[in-house]
Amino acid sequence: MPLIAVYGASGFGREVMPLVKAEANEQNSKFIFVDDAKANGTSILSFDEFVQYPEPEKQIVIAIASSQVREDLARKCGVSNVPVLSVKANNAVVLDDVMIGEGSILCSFTHLTSNVKIGRHFHANIYSYVAHDCIIGDYVTFAPGVKCNGNVHIDDHAYIGTGAILRQGSPDKPLHIGSGAVVGMGAVVTKDVGAGQTVIGNPARPMQAR
Repeated sequence: MPLIAVYGASGFGREVMPLVKAEANEQNSKFIFVDDAKANGTSILSFDEFVQYPEPEKQIVIAIASSQVREDLARKCGVSNVPVLSVKANNAVVLDDVMIGEGSILCSFTHLTSNVKIGRHFHANIYSYVAHDCIIGDYVTFAPGVKCNGNVHIDDHAYIGTGAILRQGSPDKPLHIGSGAVVGMGAVVTKDVGAGQTVIGNPARPMQAR
């Protein structure tokens, strides 16, 4: 019987577990959390306990909000030869010519349209969309309700907050969100955001240090 784990038993992990169970054969699989606390009646193991668990077929979903922690855990899973699964809600929509790397999580009511390229361990929370001709790097996080319009390029480890709107770019001048940038919730992004920059507001502007 395959053992399928969700890495992370906090809020997002508990939201992802039902999606994992819906995609897998619940009758023929065992489900656990890998973390250091208990969650919603599902068994929890430490990562070392999970690796040593006497079940030859083990798989894991990394449901951790922090992109840097996700990258560290993905590396840890690779060293331990634990396959990382992608998860797609049954009502998530993926259209034509979409390429997406391993470890992605597409929550309920997410939508990827056409000609989209997405890297590894992308998280798209509920009601988020990615429109045509977007390129998204590794370990990018979309909070709920992100509206990513066409011809937007987002580099690794960027975080796009709840309800943010990314203006549509053009084929010759895509809107660019730099590596590690943070777009605050509700921000309306009309200009490029630099690497490591945090922007807020409508229109989005760099957040001033206090």
